[in-house]
This record gives sequence, C-alpha cells and structure tokens, in this order.
Amino acid sequence: MSTDRRQFLTHLTLGGVAISALPSTLAAASTSTAASHAAFNEFASLDQPAAQSFDTTWSKKLTAKYRAVFDVPELTGGSGVWRAGLWSNHYRDLLQAQPTDLNPVIVIRHNAIPFIMTQEFWSTYNVAKDSKVTHPTTDKKTTRNPVLMTAEQDQLPPMLANLTLNKQMERGAIVLACNIAFSSMVALVSRKDKLQGAEARAKAVSMMLPGVILQPNGIFGVTLAQHHGCAFVAAS
Repeated sequence: MSTDRRQFLTHLTLGGVAISALPSTLAAASTSTAASHAAFNEFASLDQPAAQSFDTTWSKKLTAKYRAVFDVPELTGGSGVWRAGLWSNHYRDLLQAQPTDLNPVIVIRHNAIPFIMTQEFWSTYNVAKDSKVTHPTTDKKTTRNPVLMTAEQDQLPPMLANLTLNKQMERGAIVLACNIAFSSMVALVSRKDKLQGAEARAKAVSMMLPGVILQPNGIFGVTLAQHHGCAFVAAS
C-alpha cells in the first residue's frame, strides 16, 4: 500500500471511528481494465443512444453555495466515493453548511464503472471475479459491490456505511456515469445472456443503481459540472 494511500486512510476518521485500511487489492487496473478494452472493441457493434438523448438537466440543479465534482475513474477500494461523502460531511461540520448549500457531483467512469451496477448485477455476472474485489476494510475477497455495502450485512464500519453511493444519492448527490465505459457492462450481458444490441443494453440499464445518470462520456460530465461552477476533485 502506498504512503499516500496510508495517509488518506489514517485521516479517514470521524466520530472516533478509525479506518485502518481500504483495500490494497481492489486493483485500480484490475478486471475493469480488460472490461474497458472490451468495451471499446465492442462499442461499435452495440446500439448506442443518440447524443441528444442524454439527460443534462442535472446541471441546472447546480445552484448551491458549495459545488464540487469528484472524478472517479478507478476502483481503488471505493476511495473516490468515500472522499465525496467526506467533503459533504466536513462542509456541514466545519462550515455549518445545510444540505441545500451543497452540490456534490460524482462522476463514475473508466475502470470504476462497475460501481454503478446493483448487487444483483454483480452476483449474476460475477463482476468480482474479474475485478479481484476485496472488502473495503478487511482486504478479504468479496463478491459484493464495495460502495453499496451495509454495516449489517457486510460489517462495514458505520461511518463508511453512511457514505455509500446510494446513501449519498439519497442526500442529494448527483451521480453521473460514462456511457462508453458502461458498454463494458452491456458486453457482459450480451456475452452471458446471448443478447444483442438494444436488448442487451436495456437489460444492463435495468440493473443500474436507480438515479445514476448516463452521460455520453465521463469527461463530458466532469467538464459540464465545472462549467456550472463545480470545483474539480481528482477523487481516485
């Protein structure tokens, strides 16, 4: 584990809960790397929505006093997602910011794209096997989506359990996802279920975390958020 990462984990402490380690082996360039390559190879053969069909109305909601966009291109134990949650927590704790004062935008792209898929998808398409996913704090192998884990089922520390992707969305975080990287998820469905084109895409979309908004690509989402006043954060 790198010195920078250890320093981050050392400082990842709230309410007396110290997190000793996020996974050193939820490899940033793990299975998603291969999946991303497959996505580009298969992209042309999969039915893709027209550019104008992507929803950009989320950008009109970026009117809060404090705005930030968190770029999450790698798995890295979910640290990009945790950092976005910590930003909101610290602005509330230190600046007494109200929920309406905060506009966090989380962009999931590139190798991190499996994060936007439900646990059902992870289990059905064996995402963890290729990704070599480990538990955020124990480093033990897991078949669970780390950023959707719970304290009860997964023994996730309460502080992290409150920063999962779905919990942040419930509190108003905008979560965007790269459509190009998402094609690797469509490709998994296509190969396993022998579905083609629009049918494979529709099934993959149905197994996304509700509320995630696909964008033509991740960089488009990042830059559009910046154009609407969000500070940029390289989160992972």
